Amino acid sequence: MNSLTEQFGNMDIYLIDQLMKGRFDNCEKILDIGCGSGRNMFYFLQNDFDVYAIDQDPRAIQAIQNLATSINADYPQENFQQSQADQLPFPDESFDWVIANAVFHFADNTAHFEAMLYSAFSVLNKGGYLLVRTASNIGLETQIQKDDCQVLLPDGSHRFIISHDDFMRYTDDLKARFFEPLKTTNVNNLRCMTTWCIQKPN
Repeated sequence: MNSLTEQFGNMDIYLIDQLMKGRFDNCEKILDIGCGSGRNMFYFLQNDFDVYAIDQDPRAIQAIQNLATSINADYPQENFQQSQADQLPFPDESFDWVIANAVFHFADNTAHFEAMLYSAFSVLNKGGYLLVRTASNIGLETQIQKDDCQVLLPDGSHRFIISHDDFMRYTDDLKARFFEPLKTTNVNNLRCMTTWCIQKPN
């Protein structure tokens, strides 16, 4: 029997949760926005999903291309492209799942955040799923004030912060529905990361 690492690599626990719940059972095409080395795509590449990814760093694109070809020498290299998250190089309604893990909080301001969000949502198929993990002030509202720019977090990093009300408003604006409740991890009162899971209407 293969070890968990051999099956999933270093996949984020929030994606493993969705796998265990069967939400990828009818999925064919996945887009990973800000893919880094491709750690969240290891399982999908091994299990015949049609994986696409973008990252602004050409080294990240090279890394995920190498990962894909190490699993399948014929994997299409053009599936992995250097691109900005607010200008995705794909047609509307192209993907069953779109994942943006720790990417959107690098937005410069609200307009930039919204450009990334709306670009991700536009390439999602009807009925498709969007999973976003991003910095928020949920649980740290008295310590972190929402602003229209990146703010200094107690851990010393600068991130664009989303509030609970923002998540609710954007979900309504997109006419989406939650397929999971908002889940926020508070890391020793130094930062909070919220997982936002929404489904596009049919």
